[in-house]
Amino acid sequence: MDFFAPRMSRFKPSPSQIASARVRELQGQGRDIVKLTAGEPDFPTPDHAKAAAIEVMDRNEIHYTPINGTLEMRKAVQAKFKRDNNLDYELDQIAVGSGTKQVLFNALMATVGAGDEVIVPAPFWASYPDMVLLAGGEPVIVQAGQNNQFKMRPKQLDEAIGAKTKWLIFSSPSNPTGATYTRDELRALADVLLGHPHVHVLCDDVYEHLRFDGREFGTLAEIEPKLYDRTVTCNGVSKAYSMTGWRVGFAGGPKEIIANLSKMQSQSTAGVSAVSQAAAVAALTGPQELVAERTADLQRRRDILFEKLSAAEGLNCDLPEGAMYIFCSCAGAIGKTAPDGRAIETDTDFTMYLLDSVGVAVVQGVAYGLSPYFRASFVAPEEDLLRGGDLIRQACAALT
Repeated sequence: MDFFAPRMSRFKPSPSQIASARVRELQGQGRDIVKLTAGEPDFPTPDHAKAAAIEVMDRNEIHYTPINGTLEMRKAVQAKFKRDNNLDYELDQIAVGSGTKQVLFNALMATVGAGDEVIVPAPFWASYPDMVLLAGGEPVIVQAGQNNQFKMRPKQLDEAIGAKTKWLIFSSPSNPTGATYTRDELRALADVLLGHPHVHVLCDDVYEHLRFDGREFGTLAEIEPKLYDRTVTCNGVSKAYSMTGWRVGFAGGPKEIIANLSKMQSQSTAGVSAVSQAAAVAALTGPQELVAERTADLQRRRDILFEKLSAAEGLNCDLPEGAMYIFCSCAGAIGKTAPDGRAIETDTDFTMYLLDSVGVAVVQGVAYGLSPYFRASFVAPEEDLLRGGDLIRQACAALT
């Protein structure tokens, strides 16, 4: 008898683990690796958020917290949704989890059963399809290629919807491409969804504030109020406030869904750390100017890496509109041969070649549902972006 549950065979470890293991191996050998793989901002947690955490500890207010979040936290989330998104939620329409990922996971686990379908536009954050599979559902992948600026078109969405469709998972700006939908593009998708009243929307807005070149942000429940009652809008403090390790995410949505989302959490992690919630409250309610300042710095770093990669032979990149990554085609390198004789047949081959030959770590596109591409993060010191970009150009030029 197989010791492990059948659900474990429904998904595989992320392909990105291959590169990560190789990075650790090379670093263990003393190799200097330029890591363009970061999935988190490198700015410090805001001082006022850290101070709030210290104050809570000094007052010894560090006991178990309510499953759906402290009252202060839910009020802060309520105010954030109103301020930033023009969305009104009652306090019992808000749930707080240990990171945005847990909120998304809870929503899927609470609603998706065998045979249910969930639409996932690709390229996608690697966890989306696996969370659907773990819940017992079937991900329906919609390819949103570079020819469409990595954005799903209304016709594609309409064609993907079937009788068993339960959710659309949607993110803008997106990981790994940085694609950011305009309000008109969101309006067009909303029009499709209005024609399919059985489909709910799980919006992952965690990159909301990381938008470049003055782009506006919109979220579907705001763009189309008729979708409000079937949309769960998820967000967190990780990206906007550089608070990844604090593990605080939140969602607003229909009362019944939120209640069951919290019910799911009650039998897993229970309430989020009191210290983390106090810091998150301070971040959400405190000064917001630093968010724009940090986003401007990320835009500057984006431009540095984009210029380098765009000049590399065989690579083709679109300028990211948001988030923290460049999703770059390496199709021009496929079919070539490395100086050591290895054949470059896939994007995994290409990323491993970069790692072994010039010591630059990026993530292969297959991990995000689209090949042959790779994801390069521009969350790195400027000198690493310059050096890493030059090394990638050097490696590309050496292929024959």
